[in-house]
Amino acid sequence: MSDREQIIKTEYSDVMQKSYIDYAMSVIVARALPDVRDGLKPVQRRTLYDMYELGIRYDRPYRKCARIVGDTMGKYHPHGDSSIYDALVVMAQEFKKGEALVDGHGNFGSIEGDGAAAMRYTEARLMKITQDVYLSDMDKNVVEFVPNFDETEKEPEVLPVRIPNLLVNGADGIAVGMATSIPPHNLAEVADGVKAYMKNNDITVAELMKYIKGPDFPTGGIVVNKDDLQSIYEKGMGKIRLRGKVEVEKGKGGRQLLVITEIPYTMIGANIGKFLNDVAQLVETKKTTDIADISNQSSKEGIRIVLELKKGTDVDNLINMLYKKTRLEDTFGVNMLAVANKKPETLSLKQVIEHHVDFQFEMTTRKYQNLLNKEQEKKEIQEGLIAACDVIDLIIEILRGSQNQQQVKDCLTMGVTNGIRFKKKASEKAASRLHFTKRQAEAILEMRLYKLIGLEIETLMKEHEQTLRNIARYEDILNNYDSMSAVIIKELDRIKKEYGRPRRTQVINAGEAVFEEKKVEEAEVGVLMDRFGYIKTVDKGIWERNQETIREEYQYSFCCSNMDKLCIFTEQGRMHTVKVLDLPSGRLRDKGMPIDNYGNYSIAKEKLLYLGALGELKSQKLVFMTRKGMLKQVDGSEFDVAKRTIAATKLAPDDEVVFVQPADTMDYVVLQSREGYFLRFLKEEIPEKKKTAIGVRGIRLAEGDEVAHGYLIESRMDYTITYHEKDVVLNKLKLGKRDTKGTKIRVS
Repeated sequence: MSDREQIIKTEYSDVMQKSYIDYAMSVIVARALPDVRDGLKPVQRRTLYDMYELGIRYDRPYRKCARIVGDTMGKYHPHGDSSIYDALVVMAQEFKKGEALVDGHGNFGSIEGDGAAAMRYTEARLMKITQDVYLSDMDKNVVEFVPNFDETEKEPEVLPVRIPNLLVNGADGIAVGMATSIPPHNLAEVADGVKAYMKNNDITVAELMKYIKGPDFPTGGIVVNKDDLQSIYEKGMGKIRLRGKVEVEKGKGGRQLLVITEIPYTMIGANIGKFLNDVAQLVETKKTTDIADISNQSSKEGIRIVLELKKGTDVDNLINMLYKKTRLEDTFGVNMLAVANKKPETLSLKQVIEHHVDFQFEMTTRKYQNLLNKEQEKKEIQEGLIAACDVIDLIIEILRGSQNQQQVKDCLTMGVTNGIRFKKKASEKAASRLHFTKRQAEAILEMRLYKLIGLEIETLMKEHEQTLRNIARYEDILNNYDSMSAVIIKELDRIKKEYGRPRRTQVINAGEAVFEEKKVEEAEVGVLMDRFGYIKTVDKGIWERNQETIREEYQYSFCCSNMDKLCIFTEQGRMHTVKVLDLPSGRLRDKGMPIDNYGNYSIAKEKLLYLGALGELKSQKLVFMTRKGMLKQVDGSEFDVAKRTIAATKLAPDDEVVFVQPADTMDYVVLQSREGYFLRFLKEEIPEKKKTAIGVRGIRLAEGDEVAHGYLIESRMDYTITYHEKDVVLNKLKLGKRDTKGTKIRVS
């Protein structure tokens, strides 16, 4: 080991802890959470700044999104193109943002969850509001610039946003161990709230809410827990209850139409399709019989989901049912978490505005200090030019008598006359008294002769007067809180006037949606399931009249009450239950629906051994047989449970159920092994056990043998099966005892 090498021994858990904390903070601060000052995540900020740098302004042609994404990734955000493009798409979707920041050209997705086209097809440019409110004054040193990831470029630490974007556009993001979810608000209301805070720093959240009524979602809708909003805004977290807007219209034939014109913000995307499915499910399961048809007539003009109602429908009751049973009423979880002072913090409404106003004062100070410096430079030059006009003959004499530019500069700034030829001694004496500044001297040397025209000198004097007025104004703004406040408020008023829009979301107090569920009359129905697992119910009359067809086409067929449950027993020893009311009803020729759609059962994962109605099973005993030859009888009442899925029997390791069936009318049990051993004995020899028991041994199996089939038979009927092309009459098998080897059926 050389002298320079040194091994540092560290506890592994300490290294892991530090590494994970570093990673978590990186995700929190540098990726997932917005900054409270501009309300943007790093990927959004970098994308907008890159578009600004590329000159893709609102009044210029669109540019390919692939160009924007590639440039952003190469210069500022080396985290993959999909994250950048996804951020770009969301900023262009008006239905997701209070104010869209990107003007998209092409397919940028839809409110119904359709994805945007690939970035090579779409184009984009900045919106006017983005350029005017989010990116203006970038040239006035209003924000800090920091090195990019490889220190080859500079990027803004934060954008100079003039409005509280965290409130106007909201935010959502999942970090490590924390998440943010901030609803969008109305720009005009937020501007009024900021002005109210600036006029009174001691304003309370309740007083702020006189201006900011509540969230204003781009999809509209109705906030129905107005009284909870104050607590949410004070704590920075809580739940907002949202409802869609429903209108009643007249349809054809005197029927009423229920038209959903606005949806909850949480429904955008795939949840619109889920809502339609939920309504269809309510109809299929007969939770409501008032809906004749449902159609989604939404377009670019807006949401329009139409429910055609049957005559005599209680509209209010149906609307309340939709609120209660579907996503037409939903909750929006608020967690106003943002990066403030470089650390994540849950903020109240007032704190967000406080941070915003502090940021505005900081930006305004930097802006007017920058402008003041420029005006002072301009004043210095103007004063030099004005003074130069008064001694222009002397300056021309100095120029003509000098050998180089440095001599002229030294003479103008310090009165050095060495080496300069003067026509008169008086001129040399006057030249020695000159004391222009370096900046003034350079301006004099660069001045063109036409500036000596009388009108030009007059214009210069007017410019100087304007410069002095500007300096006085800028100094007043920088040194006077009220003056700076007036500048910020004036800018807010301009933004509000140009970009403000009416509120879209209604904020009210409304109670819980209460509806009276129509009671379904109890009736007998026929349950039919084919071998592919498609199940349905039919009227009892249809079931009785078509027994021959049903026997040919359906694997399971029986009658039961529509209030009953179906019990599905599987090879894995589980029992799944499904309510008969949940099953689709129809005609005999209707296909039905896969049984997988109901409950927890999947026909692809578990082999079905027996399907029956709980009402019948409760009064019977079920016989269970397993592959390893274990037997038991279980009282059917044990399967009357509330859970959708239970263990119907206990199984030994590597064992499976091969047979389940009610046994009350049966006399004998027959077990058939894979090696051809058959054992018939009386059913009474099987003991009754609980469903949690394994049972007793039914047949002695040779090593490697297992039970292949089981049968329950009556004594007065012959049961014939085919075993290796040989007919075996089960009733005529030798009567044996449980737990014996049985009889071997020999085949030629």
